[in-house]
Amino acid sequence: MSVNKVILVGNLGRDPEVRYLPSGQTVAKFTLATSDSFSDRAGARQERTEWHNIVVWGKQAELCGQYLKKGRQAYIEGRISNQQYEAKDGSGKRYRTEIVAQRVQFLGGRAGADGGMNEPMDIGPSDNAAAPMDDEDIPF
Repeated sequence: MSVNKVILVGNLGRDPEVRYLPSGQTVAKFTLATSDSFSDRAGARQERTEWHNIVVWGKQAELCGQYLKKGRQAYIEGRISNQQYEAKDGSGKRYRTEIVAQRVQFLGGRAGADGGMNEPMDIGPSDNAAAPMDDEDIPF
């Protein structure tokens, strides 16, 4: 048995880049920053930021493009994927580590007059995740 699972909570480093593949599939890519605080040998408080490349597919990708913006906090649950490619300058193989998101939750509010959300929004894990329903939409 093996497990490949990642859980991250951080802030977007840039707006999601949403593309539509020839097959009709939607993909969104963005970076997520996570920070860790620790004390160094001298006892001084240090902070380290890690940057993660996030890839989201399907309906979740469309929603990420619609609601996520640079600086917004998000919860990402997914798996690690390592990509190998040839460098454009022909200098050899390069590697890229990505987190393929299976669940995305938008955290915190979004400032602005565009009616941004003030509550967290969970859009996973289903690839066919729908927008959240209002109380009026519930059939009972």
